[in-house]
Amino acid sequence: MDGTVDIRMVMTIAGMVASMAGAAAVAKSQIKQITSKLEDVEDRLREMARRQDKLFTLTETQEQRLAVLSKLNSPEVLRVEHMQLARMIEQISVLQGQMQHMEGIHNSRHIPVASERKAD
Repeated sequence: MDGTVDIRMVMTIAGMVASMAGAAAVAKSQIKQITSKLEDVEDRLREMARRQDKLFTLTETQEQRLAVLSKLNSPEVLRVEHMQLARMIEQISVLQGQMQHMEGIHNSRHIPVASERKAD
């Protein structure tokens, strides 16, 4: 090794440069493939996240509707409504009795009133 460059060393260096260039080209190609696959996976993941958000919103809406319906038909609410209905039915019955009494007074004999004018 006297510092001279011989043909073997040039060939070895050229071979190493060529193999490194080939490895770089293969790596570049594989990086492009991996990048495109990663973009595809990212797109799918975003779509799944959108679908999950829609389903979550739909589930929450259904839960709210169910809660409202369960409150409407709760035993306490039904009890109060039935009590109010019974009270209204009783009041209607009383009012009908009063109305029949008023009709009886109106349609029976008419008692003359002192302030009433007599017809000529």
